[in-house]
Amino acid sequence: MAGRIPRNFIDDLIARTDIVEVINARVPLKRKGKEYMACCPFHNEKTPSFTVSEAKQFYYCFGCHAKGNVIGFLMEYEHLDFVGAVEALAADQHLDVPHEDGGFINKQTEEKQPLYDILKQASELYQQQLKSDARAIDYLKQRGLSGEIARNFKIGYAPDGWDFLLSRLGKTTQGLDHLKKAGLITTSEKGKSYDRFRDRIIFPITDARGRVIGFGGRVLDRGEPKYLNSPENAVFHKGSELYGLYEVKQALRNIERILVVEGYMDVVALAQNDIRYAVASLGTATTTDQIQKVFRSTHEIVFCYDGDNAGRKAAWRALENTLSVIRDGMVARFLFLPEKEDPDTMVRKEGREAFEARVKNATPLSDFLFDSLKSRFDISTREGKAQLASQANALIKKMHNSLFKDLLLEDLSKLVGLSQQQLAEKVATEPARPSPVRHRPRPKRGQQILINKTRIAIALLLQNPQLASHCKVPESFKTAFKKGLPLLHTLQQIIESNPDITAAALLERFRDNEHESVLYTLSMLQTPETENSENMPAVYQDIIDRLYIEDRQEYLEHKLENGEPLSEEEQKEYLELSTR
Repeated sequence: MAGRIPRNFIDDLIARTDIVEVINARVPLKRKGKEYMACCPFHNEKTPSFTVSEAKQFYYCFGCHAKGNVIGFLMEYEHLDFVGAVEALAADQHLDVPHEDGGFINKQTEEKQPLYDILKQASELYQQQLKSDARAIDYLKQRGLSGEIARNFKIGYAPDGWDFLLSRLGKTTQGLDHLKKAGLITTSEKGKSYDRFRDRIIFPITDARGRVIGFGGRVLDRGEPKYLNSPENAVFHKGSELYGLYEVKQALRNIERILVVEGYMDVVALAQNDIRYAVASLGTATTTDQIQKVFRSTHEIVFCYDGDNAGRKAAWRALENTLSVIRDGMVARFLFLPEKEDPDTMVRKEGREAFEARVKNATPLSDFLFDSLKSRFDISTREGKAQLASQANALIKKMHNSLFKDLLLEDLSKLVGLSQQQLAEKVATEPARPSPVRHRPRPKRGQQILINKTRIAIALLLQNPQLASHCKVPESFKTAFKKGLPLLHTLQQIIESNPDITAAALLERFRDNEHESVLYTLSMLQTPETENSENMPAVYQDIIDRLYIEDRQEYLEHKLENGEPLSEEEQKEYLELSTR
């Protein structure tokens, strides 16, 4: 049972991760001075106002005031909860996420863990069964697969029986319940439970951390359905997952491109032939979520389909979903194989080099788009041109503002004989964007934060945590009368306890805290004090000393105003402060 993620792990994870690299993989950035800029992914704009600081390791939008560190960005951009964002970053760093015993237990995590456990046990049983079943082994050998590749993909075998898993993992009421929730057993109309997968080669589907979340099963002989997938459950959502993506990331450090195919066997057969960058879309049309997941790992995606009518229809659906995702710097291509061929048969027939030549020469998205539209309409007539322009506009409307979008409009303009301005007027400038999963309180456009000495001190410390080792904050600030000083004291204490903490990790400590919004604003504040790098420790200490004096003076004046007597020592202090 998993508890809370240790704070030091989160701090270390943020320190290991480059926010520029993470965001640039999703939103192409351009360097401008010390910062990086782009059009904001959280609101529609034509002039870039979204900035990413490499030095501070967080982002800020001057348009909509979205701000945060790398964890916050993933939460908003990919619609993840906090734990999901931490797990995604950890997976990229090839780290396992630790959990403290006895800490706060997330209810969702508590509910999911038994499913991960039962799915892992089932996968291990299927793998063991494969080793002892000659018929299943012969089948894989006939498909050209080695024992090594079967082990790499944890391929298994579900024997031809009704209770292989049921008799081993469903002996208790709890075990039976977990098998049902994981979709490993099904129930007849008469209420009898039995194994879902029977006499099938089993392909485990894993998440970004390599945990088994579901299975695909292929019949050995003739039978229907040819492929059978796990039903969706609390940890498996078919439209969001890709078979083989975890294995691609394990095999390749730098992923030049990812090939999206239709079947599990295609992925494994390609890997057997040393083509280690293929994934499968689990028997569904490739979804927007799956395409986004691919583009988070590489800049180029190649869709591979059969060249028949069904294959081209599937490719067209993939094109429609890609248009709502693609941005400048991303590439999408389409590879159509000869009819009745698939990647498995093709690579075995012609070999790796010939197949990879097909991949590299795949049709660009723009060519597939316009070639498909031209085949549907007679553009020798005005009516045909109008129909083509209307359909193309409806597709281009889905796109984010980008140079690629402008170039598609330019191509369409040449094709139908309308000016780009005429076409652009028909294309809505507001692309469909999903709302962020959570909203932080954001100041309204143009709202200015009040700058005072306390906030300058906080800004200096946030932007330069190392100041805490050079300067001391008075202990009295912990219960200070002056607003903001207790917060400054808290920041100083956190840094002193964690000398290597980064600015981004420091801000992470205040997630969902009442001070979160103002701290992010101050972390971006530019004043003469924050830009005085040579004398910064002296500047910071001077402000601390002044704040101490002001706090004492305000405290003593407050006592006098409320009729409270001052001690002799306080009277002497008050006179000294009043004459300064």
